[in-house]
Amino acid sequence: MTRLADIIADHRHKEGPLLPICHDVQKAFGCIDREAEAEIAEALNLSRAEVHGVVSFYHDFRAEADPRPEVQLCRAEACQARGVEAIVAAGEQAAGERVRLSPVYCLGLCSVGPAARLGDAVHARLDEAALVALIEAA
Repeated sequence: MTRLADIIADHRHKEGPLLPICHDVQKAFGCIDREAEAEIAEALNLSRAEVHGVVSFYHDFRAEADPRPEVQLCRAEACQARGVEAIVAAGEQAAGERVRLSPVYCLGLCSVGPAARLGDAVHARLDEAALVALIEAA
């Protein structure tokens, strides 16, 4: 069995298996390409269009792997009220082409924003220097 087949087998008999499969495929391969979409669709008795609709809807899923580390910066209203817009330019400059700085719209840290996520770690109360340090550490 291939690794993709193993991931599908781990989830296919659960209720609502598509999102858990997609998350595990994204984590394992860095993307969910068209071939993976087709295999997932066949295993779950869905059309490839249904799988592609889910993959293309969620920003966490990518059609092509991107080897750069990703820092997700919350740009939702609460973080905007706490000053995230003032630190974006410094973050973009620090990221350059080496780090993918992606906007997200709520990390659930509304009272302690601006907030960002690197991998599974979330960081709160960011100022310009803290964001730059986070990006440089990525």
